[in-house]
Amino acid sequence: MSLERLFVAVEGFKDAAHWRAAFGEPQVVGDKTLIPVAKVGYGYGLGFGQGTGEPEEEGKQAPGGEGGGGGTAAAKPLGVIVVTPEEVYFEETADESKIAMAGILVGALFIWQFAKTLRAIFGR
Repeated sequence: MSLERLFVAVEGFKDAAHWRAAFGEPQVVGDKTLIPVAKVGYGYGLGFGQGTGEPEEEGKQAPGGEGGGGGTAAAKPLGVIVVTPEEVYFEETADESKIAMAGILVGALFIWQFAKTLRAIFGR
């Protein structure tokens, strides 16, 4: 992978990291303007190298890869900014992962307490 390809990949991610990824287009509903807000993250990795085997023919490149790269992007909705003639405020969206984690914790606590009670009644 050439250094030029590295710069092209970085530029592509830089172009994707626009403010519109975190703040959506404003929507007007009645006398309110709603601006969606999201948490956005980007990541990428690149590798460089040459093949380590012997070339099959003289003057040819050795078998093996030249390197590569990849990337990812993720967005998580956080809520909306609400703009009214009287005020501006942020309204948070419900985080389902926190609700699910609380349910799992309560279930685990119930099972632990149930097992403890059975041990107390029937012994080990």
